[in-house]
Amino acid sequence: MKNMIIRSMTLAIGLIALSFAAARAADPDLSKLPPAAKKDGVTYEKDIKPIFEKSCLNCHGPEKPKSKYRLDSREAAIKGGSSGEAAVVVGKSEKSPMVIQAADLAEEDLRMPPVDKRDKYPALTKEQIGLIRAWIDQGAK
Repeated sequence: MKNMIIRSMTLAIGLIALSFAAARAADPDLSKLPPAAKKDGVTYEKDIKPIFEKSCLNCHGPEKPKSKYRLDSREAAIKGGSSGEAAVVVGKSEKSPMVIQAADLAEEDLRMPPVDKRDKYPALTKEQIGLIRAWIDQGAK
């Protein structure tokens, strides 16, 4: 019985330690985010959709979107995919998973485009991420 209690306590302590490690990994270093672009009046149709069409829609378009996440409309881009979490926190680009993932501040398996496919789908530039940040900060219109 004593051994069983010790094993249970050891397992519980291990799970708690893993939870703290996961929580730390989930907190990105926001100082590494590219700044929001200075451009005013950024809109999805005019400024953001062309970025997504060039870099993202092969995997996140209307046909068989990866993780059920589509970027071919403003509403879908904001809503997010199969995680159930909104990809865009309107007015708060630094809290938007879309920005964190595109800026390579998320865990490697969540970075977009995927690290192992960047020869085919290059990472977004700092300028593109800055424009996406400006769009979100200005209300994601």
